[in-house]
Amino acid sequence: MGEQVTEAVEVTRVVDQAHRECWSTVLASVVRLTRDLDLAEDCTQDAFVRALRTWPDGIPDNPGGWLTTVARRLALDLLRRETNLRRKLPLLVEEPGEVEQPTDPLRLVFTCCHPALARESQVALTLRLICGLTTREVAAVLLISEATAAARITRAKKKIAAAGIPYRIPADHELPERMDVVLTVVHLVYTAGYVATGAELTRTDLTGRAIELARLLQRLMPDEPEPQALLGLLLMTEARGDARVSADGELVLLADQDRSRWDGKLLAEGVSRATAALRRGYGRFALQAAVAGLHVTAPSWEETDWQQVVRMYDAMMLSWPTPIVALNRAAAHSLVPGADLEAVLAELETLAKEPALASYAYLPATRADILTRLNRPTEAARCYELAIRLTANETERRFLTNRLSSLE
Repeated sequence: MGEQVTEAVEVTRVVDQAHRECWSTVLASVVRLTRDLDLAEDCTQDAFVRALRTWPDGIPDNPGGWLTTVARRLALDLLRRETNLRRKLPLLVEEPGEVEQPTDPLRLVFTCCHPALARESQVALTLRLICGLTTREVAAVLLISEATAAARITRAKKKIAAAGIPYRIPADHELPERMDVVLTVVHLVYTAGYVATGAELTRTDLTGRAIELARLLQRLMPDEPEPQALLGLLLMTEARGDARVSADGELVLLADQDRSRWDGKLLAEGVSRATAALRRGYGRFALQAAVAGLHVTAPSWEETDWQQVVRMYDAMMLSWPTPIVALNRAAAHSLVPGADLEAVLAELETLAKEPALASYAYLPATRADILTRLNRPTEAARCYELAIRLTANETERRFLTNRLSSLE
């Protein structure tokens, strides 16, 4: 009995790992076959369910290949039973003579990010299909309700079916107008993995997939600075990954990280790509990469050029005036030597009225930090309590709880 339990635990672990690493690849392969997103998603999910049932008899050497084969067979069985297939299938066009390629997930991203879809639906659908995120996780990433996320995903699928949106990478002349939303989605994929929902601080399958997609986009558009900037931004962020967690599994903020633990190779490539992008333009990803570069090239947290960081956010606010950019700018401004913390706090009070930040834990956490520095512990405690309630990650919740306890 004990051996059976151990085998079941191991199978569950391997299936879970395969879901994280192979979901989008399996799904993209089935989409190519079925030309129907709902059918492909159902068959892909069924393949993972079958893995849980059959892998106790022996885990395959190539889990991703097994899942792809089973999902495609399930889809073929359904298609063979469909007597009026041509009339019922959505017209997701596949170019004739194509064979499966490593760019299939990128094709799926461009399909989900077609301009016929509303911007918010593009992002929600891509997070669902490319990352295999649950509707609840999509809602958490986008700071919306679960019902709203579900509605956006459903509308997007229906629109793809009705409009006959093609399953392909756009032609060269179409890429510029499609680029911004695809870059945004890839960045959100990375963000979803960088601070994951649940017990783990990071989901390396999501961060790794985002970096993989960013590399594909950079190769697809080598003359565009923004894909280069996004890749540089992700690499510099990824380079700090090992230093984000202490030996006992606790969160370590950038201010306290051991910089010798940063990945020098990733940093060098990230800085190089960010620098190359900045020489060719000041798009929003180039500016974000510039902020990341200022952090990683500073000798220490204390020696960071906070005034220059604020200037980068000022530039971002001109082209991308979102509440989150405004929050990041205010947080950076609070760290400029001699900054008026009361004025920064007033900015945060105004931002607290923004609906987009209503469930964003970093806003009350930032307010709590500044209130602590202003020696107002009672108000800081209330902000920490709110941030703890809003945080969906256990590691971050423990960090905030410790900060709250330190006030007492």
